[in-house]
Amino acid sequence: MNHLENQNTDTEGINGSQLKDSGLSNLKYGIVGIFFGIIFVKAEIISWYRIQEMFQLQSFFMYGVIGSAVVVGIISVQLIKRFNIKTIQGEKIEIQPKTFNKGQIYGGLMFGFGWVLTGACPGPLFAQIGTGVTVIVVTLVSAIAGTWVYGLIKDKLPH
Repeated sequence: MNHLENQNTDTEGINGSQLKDSGLSNLKYGIVGIFFGIIFVKAEIISWYRIQEMFQLQSFFMYGVIGSAVVVGIISVQLIKRFNIKTIQGEKIEIQPKTFNKGQIYGGLMFGFGWVLTGACPGPLFAQIGTGVTVIVVTLVSAIAGTWVYGLIKDKLPH
């Protein structure tokens, strides 16, 4: 008998990643993703011009969006910790402490340079492609390739 067969039907004790999502839940995720993409497009968060304005310090708009996201994130994490909020599957949310290493500086710089050059970060890539900016497919393929290369060499990098 395998591990999952020993569990109750209420899913307590099963890691969320071990649960099989139904097609219906995948549909819900797709709808939320489309809705989020529409918000990105309407708010001009995915606009190459807005991103260039940010990096050239010509507009506060994107800094306001990013700052708002940071504030919402801080409040959300504090609420999760204070009220012991659980996942939809009933799992305890554990936020592991992070340790700093200099590789984060190099990675952040590489991410930032890529963001400046392409006008895209991983979040809105699909929304940009969905609006017809098909050249972003090159950025998407490059991001996937970079992740793959990192996976190959991560054991050789200083962590």
